[in-house]
Amino acid sequence: MSDIKFENAPDGLRIAYRLDGPGGSGRCGIVWLGGFKSDMTGSKAETLAALARETRRPCLRFDYSGHGASEGVFTEGTISAWLDQSCHMVLTHTRGPQVLVGSSMGGWLALLLYRRLCQSNPQAARRMAGLVLLAPAADMTADLMWDQFPEDVRAQLTRNGVWLRPSLYGDAYAITAQLIEDGRRHLMLSDGLAVTCPVRILQGDADPDVPAAHAMKVFTALSGPDVTLTLIKGGDHRLSTPGNLTLLRETVLRLAERADGLSV
Repeated sequence: MSDIKFENAPDGLRIAYRLDGPGGSGRCGIVWLGGFKSDMTGSKAETLAALARETRRPCLRFDYSGHGASEGVFTEGTISAWLDQSCHMVLTHTRGPQVLVGSSMGGWLALLLYRRLCQSNPQAARRMAGLVLLAPAADMTADLMWDQFPEDVRAQLTRNGVWLRPSLYGDAYAITAQLIEDGRRHLMLSDGLAVTCPVRILQGDADPDVPAAHAMKVFTALSGPDVTLTLIKGGDHRLSTPGNLTLLRETVLRLAERADGLSV
């Protein structure tokens, strides 16, 4: 495993990151964007880091503020802050073509990052050689949170500014009114997004957190010449079984090799 390094983000917080694989190889790189409450040491991130080392291509992974080894308080985090940090890390630590791989909330951030680059830095946007989105939770603060919350939960958020949401994967975690309100600034599914690079959506049909119907909404919202949705029978939200990880490797590698000119 590569050593943890730290980068001062524009908001002053120290962001923890790892660089795997050789730099300066000239091959298409990989950028990992993790999910809500996850960190850069999970099985999917480690799988991509190993792929980068094996195929001699760079891989960037990092923890958002309030996640993993990065500074910051989780409950002070917002989509705006995590998007700003993601843009900063990609622009600072990558060169040449990159495949962005985003899981759950990271899938939303990958799409928002791509949209921002198209608007503000077209040259950098053209470096994005592909998007691989695992159970992409685009617009999650509205579609998968606020719109699904019962009235008593909405009342708690309005009254207290925070609600502890039970989790299938461990302790309950805090959802803040600030997160919900800030997320409204970044809703994108109704407007849609034109994407010129290939997009691969991988979605489990047994995902209780980001239902397959939501992945279809993301698929429908994206317009481009090469957008596919793969539905995985029995796949849960984590998509971390050996078979799932093999599919992730193969999907990312095909896009990276296409950017290298090694495949079509």
